[in-house]
Amino acid sequence: MNVIALVETSAGLVELVGGKAAGLGELIRIGERVPAGFCLTTAAHDRGTIPEAEVAEAYRALGGGPVAVRSSATAEDLPYASFAGQQDTFLGVTGVDALHDAIAKCWSSLYAERAVAYREANDIDGGTVRMAVVVQCMVDATVAGVLFTANPLTGCRTQMVVDAAPGLGTAVVDGTAPADHYVLDGTRYDDRGCLTPAQLAELHRAGERVQAHFGAPQDIEWAIDPDGVLWLLQSRPITTLFPLPPPTDRPQPRIYLEFGHVQGMLRPVTPMGMSALREILAGILGSFGIRAEIVDIGGRLYGDLTDLVRDPATRKRLVKLMAVDFGPRAQAVVAHILTDPRFAPAPGVRSDRGGGLGPALRSAPRAVAGIVGALARPEATRTRLFAEIEQLRQRAAAAPAGLRTAAERLDFVAGQDPSTRYDRIIWPIVAGILTTALPAELLKGIASQSEIHTVLGGMPHNVTIEMDLALWRLAERASAHRELLSTTPPDELAARWRAGTLPEIGLSAFLDTYGHRAAAEVDLGVPRWAEDPTPILASIANYLRVTDPEQAPDRRFAQAAAEAEAALAELVARARRRRPVRGRIAGFLLRRARVLAGLRESGKFAGLYPLRESRRQLLLVGAELVDAGQLAQADDIMFLTLDEARAAVRDGGDQRALVAERRATYQRELRRRHVPVSVLSDGTDVEAVLAPATAAPGALRGVGAAPGTATGPARVVHDPATAHVEPGEILVAPTTDPGWTPLFLTAGGLVTETGAPMAHGPTVAREYGIPAVICVPGATDTIRTGQLVTVDGAAGTVTVVDRVR
Repeated sequence: MNVIALVETSAGLVELVGGKAAGLGELIRIGERVPAGFCLTTAAHDRGTIPEAEVAEAYRALGGGPVAVRSSATAEDLPYASFAGQQDTFLGVTGVDALHDAIAKCWSSLYAERAVAYREANDIDGGTVRMAVVVQCMVDATVAGVLFTANPLTGCRTQMVVDAAPGLGTAVVDGTAPADHYVLDGTRYDDRGCLTPAQLAELHRAGERVQAHFGAPQDIEWAIDPDGVLWLLQSRPITTLFPLPPPTDRPQPRIYLEFGHVQGMLRPVTPMGMSALREILAGILGSFGIRAEIVDIGGRLYGDLTDLVRDPATRKRLVKLMAVDFGPRAQAVVAHILTDPRFAPAPGVRSDRGGGLGPALRSAPRAVAGIVGALARPEATRTRLFAEIEQLRQRAAAAPAGLRTAAERLDFVAGQDPSTRYDRIIWPIVAGILTTALPAELLKGIASQSEIHTVLGGMPHNVTIEMDLALWRLAERASAHRELLSTTPPDELAARWRAGTLPEIGLSAFLDTYGHRAAAEVDLGVPRWAEDPTPILASIANYLRVTDPEQAPDRRFAQAAAEAEAALAELVARARRRRPVRGRIAGFLLRRARVLAGLRESGKFAGLYPLRESRRQLLLVGAELVDAGQLAQADDIMFLTLDEARAAVRDGGDQRALVAERRATYQRELRRRHVPVSVLSDGTDVEAVLAPATAAPGALRGVGAAPGTATGPARVVHDPATAHVEPGEILVAPTTDPGWTPLFLTAGGLVTETGAPMAHGPTVAREYGIPAVICVPGATDTIRTGQLVTVDGAAGTVTVVDRVR
């Protein structure tokens, strides 16, 4: 079939008519007013020649005259890829010959550079895409534009947005002319601009109908003719919206805070990882007497803060609480929400949701004893902490020895809650955090934040630093194989290591100690370095490019430690002269920080041992389900929850379709560049409604997290696994966690879009003595690889010195 009338198209015919035509057919089916037209199907495109006679006949049936000719590819107007403007549209086409020419150009636009790049960015196989073409009668528009049934800027699902301009809507769609902008909430309509209140109300009603039919927010092109008749020209999903929080029957609205950026993790979590993390996080918070509802939004962990915000007893402390671990972006969000009348304090609201202070009170004596003991005897405390971590490692490895069945393995995984064994680990870490947080208050007016950050540099006893320096020493010993390791792709080197054909460089010994780590390592679904050492081999190649002895990471770390000790002595002397009592207290805390603060990474490091063993057991269960024909490959089990895996083992059932659907969603979320720090229950990204931070002309404003200034070429990195970072380059990333820190050894500075000053990435940056600026919105989009940039960790700014060289 080469030609089909639009009234005969539908969602079930996408492979024949493409996304745009299918959407138009659906609009016609629900009674919306759509210009008459026809579709030249993908069958004609497959044959490669225009069926001129059929097209001419269909054109004459429309009455001739001007028509719009639009692409309608099979990969167009999808829920996750709109292809807006990526393929060509031709308006006012008149005559058969001109129509044939426009169709040929539409076909050609499938292979235009921008369309190819868009498909690659969305991981769409260009070889599978086919092109249909929509031909419709032109509307003689007096006014036209675009209607979004959700606010595309803020994500709010209770607002619609209209952009409109006189004449054809192309100026609005292309952004080539100013447009009147309306935000509709369904209650009132502005009497201004090129649209009347009645027309805005009609657009709002049409948006409600179309969204209800498609079941998702829509991007609708429309036009109004001289008789005032509204025509719908296209409807496709809004692909950029962050997913809504899950439905709840609790009082609305609600506010959710994202937890992943605290761990330097913005990528989505696999379903198995999510089910485990929710249990672990709830257990840890519960030990402090906090019962926060942890929800999955877009594959990320969010906590419901609504009761804390509305509780008169806790709301006053929330902004300061955010500073401890969540960082300045979360602080700004909470400060804004506290001014929102919808979140006003409510008498009778209790933030513990009935949990009471029992758990907190029961843990208080242990907490006090643990913190005071750590401050009094830090060396002995540290010895006990590392002994506990070693016992945890041994327990995790020894426990599964008797497991035989899949059900037994899943029971073992369900029992792996490391939060219940953290007493000897968590309180020394809390003591270390306090010793780094309290001096800033004591030294206000005496020392700057940058000076305090200098004192916290080169910190000993940090397991992540020790790991990175061990990798540096490995690279030094491997220099005899410099050519092989520097020029061979890291994934090929990893394959050689698994095959046993990689020269002995000490990699196996390194992985024996640190192979349970990885980027995004808190997710059970992520392969460990011991499974795939590609990121480690990429880092070794980076280290082998360091030729300046002064840039050697061990020397840089030692220099940062020496500068920290000198700064500590000078700062304490200054403080004791000006405020003797505060100076003595601050000096005591900072000296203890030099001993205890490096332990911060130990808690997570310890928790990875049970996670590693849980992952091993799950992969064994996955292999059994593959043998039973229920999964396609063993790691598919990571796309089931623990309860679903148990049901599959118990009851059978093919899980492959479910896993394929979830893998596709996961891959789409991996490509998401912006993850909101906080969202409301209506989908609003709270940061999007805040006033933007101001900065000096040409500078990007962030938060200084590690002191110093560095200028160098930018290196924008989204995935640390195969990143190439030359010595002295400024690493620009969405976020960082311990799996990223090997890249720090060659970087001259660090810029991230998220984080908190005491989170993993900035902590390690300080300890290496490299300047860091965090919480720079849109850094990975604004800065391009190769641009010369200056990072000022004291001022909290990033300045682009010149363009890409």
